[in-house]
Amino acid sequence: MGGMIFLAIVTNLPEIAITGIASWNGNVDIAVSNILGGIAIQTVVLAFIDYFGVGKAGPLSHKSSSVGLLLEGIIVILIISLVIVGKEVQPDFTILNGSLVEWIILLVWITGIYLIYKNPHINTRKQKIAEYKLRASEPKITKKQAMNAILLFSILTVITLASGLTLELCSETLAKRFSISNALFGATFLALITALPEISTGIESAKLKDYQMAVSDIFGGNAFLPVLLLMGSMLLGKPAINSVNNTDIYLTALSIILTGIFMIGLIIKSPKQLFRLGFDSLTLIIIYIVGIIGLMLI
Repeated sequence: MGGMIFLAIVTNLPEIAITGIASWNGNVDIAVSNILGGIAIQTVVLAFIDYFGVGKAGPLSHKSSSVGLLLEGIIVILIISLVIVGKEVQPDFTILNGSLVEWIILLVWITGIYLIYKNPHINTRKQKIAEYKLRASEPKITKKQAMNAILLFSILTVITLASGLTLELCSETLAKRFSISNALFGATFLALITALPEISTGIESAKLKDYQMAVSDIFGGNAFLPVLLLMGSMLLGKPAINSVNNTDIYLTALSIILTGIFMIGLIIKSPKQLFRLGFDSLTLIIIYIVGIIGLMLI
């Protein structure tokens, strides 16, 4: 829950800021592409966490495998599939400027959080024991330490949000300077930059041996990102999902493939590695590179 809600939302504050400012200024195409391109690249972040966070200890999918993470993966696939549906089916009526599909995406996200919260038994007894031992080995947090953590967390949250505002302004300038479309720039370069918080928090979580939080941060963030389309619609004055273009659909489909690959790794739980990476992580990298090359060729 910590990874799916708190970390997922906070590490996606740059995307929140970019979506808000871009939609308000009428440049919703860069916001939409950043959201959908970000899902694909954040899924590949799992491979970075595997290599730099877990390393020789074993594949990330092997260490983190749980029914709870599989449920999160299913929720991600459901939500990003709805984006494709929303692009193809555009009804005339809206609710607070948002399309029906955008509201359904919000409902699916909330329902997913509810299901995970209400079903703590989805993890096995072995996983519960491992988590209990991890918590028991940690020193007791005093009230003063907790307050300091809250203060630092709040300060860094504001900095992260402010960084997102600056990124949006810089992105428009750079895209125009190098004659790159806002959609392509948002889906690639901007998506990579805004994925940096997920890389750092994921690697740190893995080093602390909290492997499930590391994966949940990525899956939770990927499930949350399409919810921002509704926020963009409210600021834009019309459904932001209507601005989804063919490049965005391509990246959305790529995200579904990448998520499915890692979910297969969670199910198989193979301990085998190559170059300090699980075979699922290697596949993520290869498929993403091939996908981006294909995007540039079409």
